[in-house]
Amino acid sequence: MGYRLHHYNHIFPISRTSFSSFRFNLRVWCCSQSGKNQGRMEQIVVNGSESQVVVDDSNLLQKKISAIRLGGPAKLQVIADFDATLTKYRIDGCRGQSSHNVLQQEDPEFNDKRQKLYEYYHPLEFDPTIPLDEKTKLMEEWWGKTHALLIEGGVTYIGIQNSVAKATIAFRDGVTELLELLEEKGVPLLIFSAGLADIIEEVLKQKVHRSFKNVRVVSNKMVFDENGHLQSFKGKTIHVLNKNEHALDMAAPLHDHFDDVNGLSEEKYALKQRTNVLLLGDHIGDLGMSDGLDYETRISVGFLNDRVEDSLESYRKAFDILYLNDSSMHGVLKLATHLCSTESD
Repeated sequence: MGYRLHHYNHIFPISRTSFSSFRFNLRVWCCSQSGKNQGRMEQIVVNGSESQVVVDDSNLLQKKISAIRLGGPAKLQVIADFDATLTKYRIDGCRGQSSHNVLQQEDPEFNDKRQKLYEYYHPLEFDPTIPLDEKTKLMEEWWGKTHALLIEGGVTYIGIQNSVAKATIAFRDGVTELLELLEEKGVPLLIFSAGLADIIEEVLKQKVHRSFKNVRVVSNKMVFDENGHLQSFKGKTIHVLNKNEHALDMAAPLHDHFDDVNGLSEEKYALKQRTNVLLLGDHIGDLGMSDGLDYETRISVGFLNDRVEDSLESYRKAFDILYLNDSSMHGVLKLATHLCSTESD
């Protein structure tokens, strides 16, 4: 499936009226296929770096933006995938590591065993012939075996720190500024991952060098003994097919003060009241992260990092805004700034 790109210079945000308070230097790309216009692709230049962005329905997007701005920051929450969404897909031209493969156990035998599990179960995850209920059982089986290998083979908290320090993993440019903005505006950020919460938290510590009181990692949390050795996992297993707002009931808290049952219940209640959502993901399946939340308005932002021509058609229809080719987070930062502002700003 090929797309022809026609160039037009214009000072233009996401749509002509979407961000009246913003001005990006960008180039508009009209994507056409078989002589028919297929949405609109724009090329944003922010802080000297270019980002290509596709908006399929700018009128619908404008309505969503207006609705979220009307509700204000108090009604907004941000839901984000971690790997290849908050983090870069490529680093120095090479594929960056995911949080799933950052952790290396001291005994290479267990790394090999986990790799063999991946090679067996990963194709099943995407097999369209397997019914959902059967596939869910397979994913639970995969995660259970992987967690058992981590416990049996030995994992220490120091080992996690060392693995992250050596890892080829980095946040997209603009992520730190986005985290700071959301904290300033009191907007919670839920990072959903079927991986390991402890890895993600350590990446945040080492790469951002500070903590954020509004950030919550909803993922599989390790339990260590007094000597720092992995003993078990806390809560029910979170895998790729239940990575959504329902997982809040299963997840371990990120911050110690959430260990209080009443406090955790109050936090969940408060999140349920935030019925406007900015969702960030790199797979169409990530749109399911807002399942379980009775939201009023949702703006979905996708990152299509690779094989753009193969997936552009399906991705642009699925997401309200689509960034191409491992873009920075600066466009999302501008959007979030606008969503948290008032009409008079």
